[in-house]
Amino acid sequence: MKIILDAMGGDHAPEAPVVGALQAAKELEVQVTLVGRGEDILEVLRRRGVQDLPEGMEIANADDVVDMHDDPASIIHKRKNSSMVVGLKMLADGQGDAFVSAGSTGALLTGATLLVKRVRGIRRAAMGPAMPNKLGGKTVILDCGANAECTPEFLLQFGLVGSLYAKKTLGVETPKVGLLNIGTEDSKGTELQKQAHALLTQASEQGLLHFVGNVEARDVPLGAVDVVVCDGFSGNVLLKSIEGTAMFMGSLMKRMFKKNLLTMLGALFCRSGIRELMGMLDYREIGGTPFLGIRKPVIKAHGSSDALAFRNAIRQAMEAAGSDLSGELEQGLQKLASIKGEKND
Repeated sequence: MKIILDAMGGDHAPEAPVVGALQAAKELEVQVTLVGRGEDILEVLRRRGVQDLPEGMEIANADDVVDMHDDPASIIHKRKNSSMVVGLKMLADGQGDAFVSAGSTGALLTGATLLVKRVRGIRRAAMGPAMPNKLGGKTVILDCGANAECTPEFLLQFGLVGSLYAKKTLGVETPKVGLLNIGTEDSKGTELQKQAHALLTQASEQGLLHFVGNVEARDVPLGAVDVVVCDGFSGNVLLKSIEGTAMFMGSLMKRMFKKNLLTMLGALFCRSGIRELMGMLDYREIGGTPFLGIRKPVIKAHGSSDALAFRNAIRQAMEAAGSDLSGELEQGLQKLASIKGEKND
């Protein structure tokens, strides 16, 4: 399996992407193509004492870099020699199995949509991070930011995409799908949620997914559902709220254990459990966020990713590439279209 990595994307590029690729190549036995300024990449390797490219690693030179302030719609033409655009073209041309970048989210989504293309029948690709929950599993949230404004049909498709992703990548046999809302009653929410609820119910009755109804934000990290469907605005607020709460609780725990000698001794005895908990809440351990609905896996790593985060984003890309989601998704979309009497295009 070969993963294409944008070596120039992110706050700590090219150091973090290159070192993360080295770790992945060694620990995960995966081939990695580093896309970016060749001399900069080689300089990072030399600083790490690596004189020759390790087996399974190669460099694809790209002299330009997509800036965070670039207009996403213009990057394909104005930044055609950038590491992001070159990498996406390589993925589209079959020169790799998945693409990872920590660059601009908007530019990456636009580039993936225009170059790699959406799965046939998909209206909008969605960002679907898998967040850890209380039950020890993960909950897929989609959309979490790619589509701030949605139609009921978009949310219906998100439900199918998320369900298949949870099944094929996370190993959940029958994923429970919930619609994010301000209450669990069927009558809650705006017209968007009410119409989406009706469509998801119909899809569930036809056996296309397992819809369990509305779910409140507080129940998402508790593991009430395996997939939570929402518009990108609400999903992003939910995601950032969960991340902020985790950071807040982590700081409170740190302060508590440093209070006095007895609490520091308690921390010593609880060290393994604390490490496990903090690791579960660490975005670096998760890796990144997949763009669900794109024909081939495209993973958006966090902008501030370090080497560990890139290593795990590559692992996540490998898992997505091995899931063969597109074919099954197209079949499901054809059945979904019948709910609204639509024709996929």
